[in-house]
Amino acid sequence: MALAIFDLDNTLIGGDSDHLWGVFLVRHGHVDADLYSRENNRFYTEYQQGTLDINEWLSFQFQPLVAQTTETLNQWHQQFMVEEIEPILLPKATALIQSHRDRGDTLLIITATNRFITAPIASLLNIPHLIATNPQMVDGQYSGKVDGLPSYQGGKITRLEQWREQNPISMSGSYFYSDSHNDLPLLEHVDHPVAVDPDEPLRATAAERGWPILSLRN
Repeated sequence: MALAIFDLDNTLIGGDSDHLWGVFLVRHGHVDADLYSRENNRFYTEYQQGTLDINEWLSFQFQPLVAQTTETLNQWHQQFMVEEIEPILLPKATALIQSHRDRGDTLLIITATNRFITAPIASLLNIPHLIATNPQMVDGQYSGKVDGLPSYQGGKITRLEQWREQNPISMSGSYFYSDSHNDLPLLEHVDHPVAVDPDEPLRATAAERGWPILSLRN
């Protein structure tokens, strides 16, 4: 039995839930369309380039959470799941997850995307453990601030070690599946790094280091 860690966006699902949440908000008129689309696309490009200021991004992304009640947000998210997430589920990802489950491995998603967006997706994928960036809540409402360290780049390792303090699971034989060069710190931290439909920088690194390269889309 081992720890099987999965990135979420563009790894277990065929798109980026962070970016798609913004697309959803714009399409339904929940935010200023021109401003939000422009900034949403800018931040996504910066993420792909590895130049994203995670705190600037989170401040922007949390704004719609602050403006609404949790009841309204949950209604929106249910619709978001149907319109944006269910169409990009990947049968091969389901099979990969099941192969680790059948071996008795501990299943964990680590994602920079915030918990409001990702917790229902992890539940849909039947993965019991989730480390995500946590939006702060005060008196039952989102404050617009981050609670703790974002699980982004090297922060994924810190958050993983904090999680392991409460879940004493060995890293021996551990796996991490990711598509992004932003995840190189954690890929280097596990025994079995796997590049999944990788971006070009990660593909080059995986090829150089002899890491497996896997497609869950083809």
